[in-house]
Amino acid sequence: MRGGWKIVKFSDLFKNPKKAIISGPFGSNLKSAEYKDEGVPLVRLQNVDRWNFINKNIIYITHAKAKELSSHAYKSGDILISKLGAPLGKACIAPESSSEGIILADIVRVRLDPNSEDKKYIVYQINSEYIANQLKELTTGATRPRVTLKNVRELNFAIPPLEEQKQIVAILDKAFAAIDLAKANIEKNIANAKELFQSKLNDIFSQKGDGWEEKTFQDLSSRIGDGLHGTPKYDENGEYFFINGNNLNNGEIEIKGNTKRVNKSEYLKHKRDLNGNTVLVSINGTLGYVAFYNDEPVILGKSACYINFNKEVNKHYIKYLIKSPLFFENMANMSTGATIKNFSLKSMRNYKLRLPPFTIQESIVQELELLENSILKIESNYTKKRDDLEELKKSILQKAFAGELMGKEVVV
Repeated sequence: MRGGWKIVKFSDLFKNPKKAIISGPFGSNLKSAEYKDEGVPLVRLQNVDRWNFINKNIIYITHAKAKELSSHAYKSGDILISKLGAPLGKACIAPESSSEGIILADIVRVRLDPNSEDKKYIVYQINSEYIANQLKELTTGATRPRVTLKNVRELNFAIPPLEEQKQIVAILDKAFAAIDLAKANIEKNIANAKELFQSKLNDIFSQKGDGWEEKTFQDLSSRIGDGLHGTPKYDENGEYFFINGNNLNNGEIEIKGNTKRVNKSEYLKHKRDLNGNTVLVSINGTLGYVAFYNDEPVILGKSACYINFNKEVNKHYIKYLIKSPLFFENMANMSTGATIKNFSLKSMRNYKLRLPPFTIQESIVQELELLENSILKIESNYTKKRDDLEELKKSILQKAFAGELMGKEVVV
């Protein structure tokens, strides 16, 4: 560590740490029934991210309730830290546009003493591995990891002279701006690749050639139905799985760690007549997930629609149709209400498509598979570059708080 630096407990940076570092009220002091559409804003976990205050889905309480909870107040310029969830210790600065409000129980508010440490330096350090590793050692709770307010106050911070803090912040600001720009370009390239594939799907499924016929799913299948509208009798030792729409993933049935099991008796009671040309589609919640049935030991829930297509239909052709924007556009036109929350069995049966001869279906599937594989490879490469940039951020921060950045140019 560089000369002039010191390691201190967070609380030692403040004249009155108990007032400078506070957390939100316990649940007994604030009920969800007291939340309003306007009034004094509340900061929740979803409003605090690394580096950024998320000014969305803000909830409010009355001015009278805020006055009652004034010891848990924050204002513009305060540091806000999460002490629940994964990852722990996300920190940001309440923006200048933020009016005074109240923090909820899983947020810590830090208010630096005047003319003390640089607040951006503190936020950078809280978001670094240096602090993250300390928090890991202090975490309790397997499903909802958390740390206490006392834990936060006792964190060790690497503190250089104030002028060096400002220099480090200037170096980090410049490096992170370059990294964020590079990441934004990567995200744009990923979006462009996905858009290219979606555009190709629309082009194919909106065309019509010689021998193409307009058909409905009902015309092309022997049966269309859904799964059990209710809950089967679970058996943790059962050899069969109860699946829903969220188990359908790009042509495959995905058995997850939390997928419930049933025994043979329950399976025989609720099984559906499925075959090798069955296409499964999620029709509630997240819509349009697709899988094929390949003799898996499963029973279906109500959000999994099954369509037993005839042999004149290539099931992979249907998979790509359902993944196309055109499919969702047509389903929207067949639905009632402001938004589509589910696909009804009636709308699935009545869905119209232009179906080419089987040999053309096969050639279209081959073309789309080649394009999709190319797009996935492009996305994978870009995703790796994006992950590398995140690792670069961690590396730069690690060097910053080991005193290794001073007088150096960071190359991104």
